[in-house]
Amino acid sequence: MAGDKVLEFTDGNFEAEVLKSSQPVLVDFWATWCAPCKAIAPVIDELAETYDGRIKIGKVNVDENQATPGQYGVRGIPTLVLFKDGQVVDQLVGAVPRNQLEGLLDKAL
Repeated sequence: MAGDKVLEFTDGNFEAEVLKSSQPVLVDFWATWCAPCKAIAPVIDELAETYDGRIKIGKVNVDENQATPGQYGVRGIPTLVLFKDGQVVDQLVGAVPRNQLEGLLDKAL
């Protein structure tokens, strides 16, 4: 599914892992059947390596965890949501280029 540095977030651990995190967190809302999700997966893996220790990066499978995407109004996937201090600070929808994601992450640091 994902690289070693990419975490798995669920409805059960979302509050502890994302909302209460001392670091900014990038959450990738995705599904196994989603072609654009698969297309950006390698970029997410690379960013998790690059930003390791500075930003948490993880994924929420929207088919297995339906409460959390609903709570944040996720209507299309992939949706990438950046959290800082438990709040949504930015959001991107679709298979966006790596430089756009890096810009988003750099703003959070």
